[in-house]
Amino acid sequence: MIHVRGAHLHNLAGVDVDVPRGQLVAVTGISGSGKSSLAFGTVHGEAQRRYFESVAPFARRLIGSATDPQVEAVEGLPPSVALQQNTSAGGARSTVGTVSTMSNTVRLLYSRVGDYPAGLTRLDSDHFSPNTAVGMCPDCQGTGVRYEPTEASMVPDPSLSINDGAIKAWPGAWAGKNFRDILDTLGMPMDTPWRDIDQATRDWILFTDETPVVTVTPDRRADQVEKQYQGTWRSTANYLRKTLAETESDTLRKRTISFMEESVCPTCDGRRLGRDALSVTYAGLPIDELGQVPLERLADMLADVAHASSEAERLLLGALRPILDSALELGLGHLSLDRPARTLSAGELQRVRLASQLKTGLFGVMYVLDEPSAGLHPVERQAVLDIARRFIAQGNTVMLVEHDMDLVAASDWIVDVGPGAGAGGGRIVYSGPTAEYLAAVRGEPRQAEQPQGADSAGHVPGTGADGTAAGSSDAPGTDSAGPAGEAERAGNAVQSPTAAALAAGAPRLNDAPRAASGMLELHGASSRTVRDLDLEVGFGQFTVIAGVSGSGKTTLLDMLTDAAEEQAGRVLPISQKPIGRTPRSCLATYTGFFDTVRRLFAGTEGARKRGWTVSRFSYNVKQGQCPTCRGEGEIEVELVFLPGSYTTCPDCGGRRYNDETLEVTWNGYTIADVLAMTVDEAAEVFEDQPVITTLQSMGLGYLRLGQGAPTLSGGEAQRIKLATELTKARRGRTVYLLDEPTTGLHPADVDRLLAVLEGLADAGGTVIVVEHDPRVIAAADRVLETGPGAGERGGRVIADATPARLAAGDTATGRALAAAGRERRAG
Repeated sequence: MIHVRGAHLHNLAGVDVDVPRGQLVAVTGISGSGKSSLAFGTVHGEAQRRYFESVAPFARRLIGSATDPQVEAVEGLPPSVALQQNTSAGGARSTVGTVSTMSNTVRLLYSRVGDYPAGLTRLDSDHFSPNTAVGMCPDCQGTGVRYEPTEASMVPDPSLSINDGAIKAWPGAWAGKNFRDILDTLGMPMDTPWRDIDQATRDWILFTDETPVVTVTPDRRADQVEKQYQGTWRSTANYLRKTLAETESDTLRKRTISFMEESVCPTCDGRRLGRDALSVTYAGLPIDELGQVPLERLADMLADVAHASSEAERLLLGALRPILDSALELGLGHLSLDRPARTLSAGELQRVRLASQLKTGLFGVMYVLDEPSAGLHPVERQAVLDIARRFIAQGNTVMLVEHDMDLVAASDWIVDVGPGAGAGGGRIVYSGPTAEYLAAVRGEPRQAEQPQGADSAGHVPGTGADGTAAGSSDAPGTDSAGPAGEAERAGNAVQSPTAAALAAGAPRLNDAPRAASGMLELHGASSRTVRDLDLEVGFGQFTVIAGVSGSGKTTLLDMLTDAAEEQAGRVLPISQKPIGRTPRSCLATYTGFFDTVRRLFAGTEGARKRGWTVSRFSYNVKQGQCPTCRGEGEIEVELVFLPGSYTTCPDCGGRRYNDETLEVTWNGYTIADVLAMTVDEAAEVFEDQPVITTLQSMGLGYLRLGQGAPTLSGGEAQRIKLATELTKARRGRTVYLLDEPTTGLHPADVDRLLAVLEGLADAGGTVIVVEHDPRVIAAADRVLETGPGAGERGGRVIADATPARLAAGDTATGRALAAAGRERRAG
């Protein structure tokens, strides 16, 4: 058993809990209950901390401040590997092949056993990578495209003069003024419309390689001291090229590219590699073409490579096949090796990483997985269970943080965290064998089946002598909030959101759709795998797009979004992209609620006496912010060879402000106190605030107002965006488009979100969602199912019906609807 004692990270209330090794453990509970804090923050965090103790002392001090599981003791803890749904997918060059490590093996195949043209000596594997100096095309640095500045791209409006901002490609602030001041000093025509300047002068300004140095006298206000400096001229084109080559900022890179014209690299024809590497083939294809083949077809191709010609080929194919087969099991057959990782959903990215783990052959490890069912159609989720069982068969432990009740019911052991969210959660409702829990859910006295790990008497370590699960009032070493408070013993009724979800019957299948108020039309639409599609979607209806992974759902949603931009009054595509990348962006600032709060503080007597305005209460302003963390409340710890991490500011303790600013209070609260409030707490303090009420209605009451954007899941970010939009004044006919909005939601939270979406449709809005959850699909007015398969086998609308009629048909979604609510079995 793994014994956790005194876990108090985030909202965990000094939790004691025991879970077995060598089994499939499901950690579940509503959003914000503390399940991730327990599984990832405490269990994996403590395993990670112990590993980090082996690194050099100077690095250990830094890491120690960045990783604090906040637990008194954890015993029996194996090493752990965590696969979380990170929104970050690595750099711009990261692909499915690099994340899964399959690209390494493929490059070795080409290097060792590829078919070389006559006269070409064997190349190292690095020659087959566009990310290495020897492999990349020298002209485009392995990007496949060339960006060149042109006069039209740098000066989009030639009617303007230089002083009026004709050269849009110049940087902003002082750097842009420096360009202008140098040209002025050089005697250039600053107030002449650009098109009236002679071509030779225009070309010199934009493209010269000359770098004259001049003494610049800046144009200052009368009350400022003029200070001369030596300014070096650099043409606008050279500035753009240098910036593109050196910047590490995605924002600056995008801005720079916007002032350049993109074209296919003429040296490699967009293929990214050197010519020698592209002349080598394997299975009849050069490596760039092999990288474009969907994984399901690639598996067939490699299977057809009959009788490996050498031991090297047998070894390399033997290393590649397990990862490739696992990727297919996990519903990733529609992806290709060169698919950019940044284009994958969080669920797809996690499953790519999961597939890569099977080749490691680790023993005695705990795998902690973050909702691996995310993004999978119900008929595909058995693959997650199969792979988890494979890890266990190899001698490992698997801990799932999971909301899919079928996977939860198929586990060996359940840890139910809650019962509520935030301060209402953080306790162990139940920890014990799944069979006992399901019996308790049904209110049926039942002798639990002998679980894995039991001794000859059928007793599992960590349970009471009578078989009662660890975590009950009769089991030693558990907190007071064990099953005695909620589930008690097997055979008694269970009272928790998870228990209610497991006991829920089949959802009601809608067969009485709302009347459409018009039609959103697609005619001959084509994109990716969707070809020549004619379709009409009703305005004023709730439409769900369903289908297996990779069948074209998101593509169809994107096409409908583009069509709605032309045909509807107001279009709101609400994605799961982060609301910000640093702690400086938080829930309160994104929703606009913090503006209201700052006005309240600026209106206090203490603020008026000091002459402070609303800006003083912004943690982004120097006067009010903590000077150490500059208002972020956290400090980024950068580590060599390890990913950076944020740790609480040691000076302000995460409060973001300096002590003087915190002397001013409103109704007894400092501005930092307000940011520390949860949405539920804020609802009691601030009356009649629509955004707070809307956030509560979406099950986000547990979030803190000052919670930094990097800590929010994709699902939380999406619901925050939706709540923010719903509090704005509605204009005209609104179309809401959401891609898998239930990702990361417990069934209890899904019900709350579903009520919001149905309310939008009831009010005349048009709601279009991509979704896998059977309850959401069952409530729709209309279901569009894409398929029948993934990738090249998808891209068609194979069903268009009400949920009730779809359930009577023979499609993947129809079968899932028909099966929804059937009695779940344990194991």
